Amino acid sequence: MKIEHVAIWTNRLETLKDYYCFHFGGVPGKIYHNRIKQYKSYFITFESGARLELMTAPGIPANLNDTLEKQHLGIIHLAFEAGTRGEVDEMAEALRNEGFRILDGPRITGDGYYEFATCDPDGNRLEVTTRNI
Repeated sequence: MKIEHVAIWTNRLETLKDYYCFHFGGVPGKIYHNRIKQYKSYFITFESGARLELMTAPGIPANLNDTLEKQHLGIIHLAFEAGTRGEVDEMAEALRNEGFRILDGPRITGDGYYEFATCDPDGNRLEVTTRNI
């Protein structure tokens, strides 16, 4: 088994699509638009074959999970694997220079990763990591 895709609701579909494509090398599929339900989505495909589905529709309530300070049960972050420690550092610096907050790291974790944590434009928590330390 493998995880086929993970889905994220957003009110800024194009912004998130551009973020994941530019920073993480994702390739967007064609936009899907269900006019009756006023639903739109993109599948973003990454080099590994994993996909991220970005979805928008009216009436979706805000997520009450605080991904910065108080985390709650449930899915809390997505992790992207970089090839080297240098790539992790470069990504952290690039995101910081663009105004994205680096929440933690880059650092070596107790379980053998080198990583940093950040958030996408919607506040979804992300990790960029490598085991090649």
